Amino acid sequence: MTAQDYQTLIDAPTWDFIKATDAAYPPDTATLGIADQRAIYDRMCRVFFQGYPPGVTAHDATLAGVPCRVYPGAAPAVVYLHGGGFVVGGLHSHDDVCAEIRARTGLKVVAVDYRLSPEHKHPAAFDDSCAVISALGKEGPVVLAGDSAGGNLAAAASHALRGSDVTILGQVLIYPGLGGDMDKGSYLTHAHAPMLTRDDVLFYKDIRHGAPPPAADPTVSPLRDTNFAHLPPTLAISAECDPLADDARDYAAAITAAGGRARWVLEPGLVHGYLRARATVPRAAASFTRIVTAIAAFAKGETP
Repeated sequence: MTAQDYQTLIDAPTWDFIKATDAAYPPDTATLGIADQRAIYDRMCRVFFQGYPPGVTAHDATLAGVPCRVYPGAAPAVVYLHGGGFVVGGLHSHDDVCAEIRARTGLKVVAVDYRLSPEHKHPAAFDDSCAVISALGKEGPVVLAGDSAGGNLAAAASHALRGSDVTILGQVLIYPGLGGDMDKGSYLTHAHAPMLTRDDVLFYKDIRHGAPPPAADPTVSPLRDTNFAHLPPTLAISAECDPLADDARDYAAAITAAGGRARWVLEPGLVHGYLRARATVPRAAASFTRIVTAIAAFAKGETP
């Protein structure tokens, strides 16, 4: 897809967001050392930090041996798994996102500071995510939410915890990477998209393992599972201008084909990482409203 296509697809407020992001997080950041990547990513997230809505508080706690940040609220708990390619991000990068989910749903939110690659290769992040979900699941049902790599972890945990005593009321997957075929579809048509390119996806894919990942491991690539039955109700959201766009679509279709409840939403003209634009880009704000509405619906046992 050419740059001219993006000039048509992407509106002015989103371009302003892209430019602000590039200024704080240069497109070549993925070529730098891991420590530099993390520092730049954290600084970039602070540029877009919105603070806490009135009345929202948080405290850090350890659950199942995993550092977490808890935003107290009503049951059921929302487990939030942050994005960042399994390499960057943490409790600070999505702090205001979690605080706003808490404010707009009234629900308790628990952000998971899972271990990152390359120091901690797969399945460390997956194990940490499952451990926290399982610990909270002993207290009552949970709702899962995650963006990008966090969407991958939420879906992988849903597959792994099927048949356990953990009740997952629903999962909201925001521009997730789920292990789709990187040689077709959106991986090619949006290979050079702003904010995330196919080359970026390839870099993060291998660094998670220190080598090419296993081809058919659903703890790595939920789309490669052979069984999509008995998964929680799912809202899978794609940004249109994102090489990962087809993953959410294909995942929702697989759940539906297996008799489950899943809905796919394609957010027109949006780019990977648009959660940080929810205060400045009307399209991103509308999508965030869909996200919090879905979380609240799943918490009530409803399908949005």
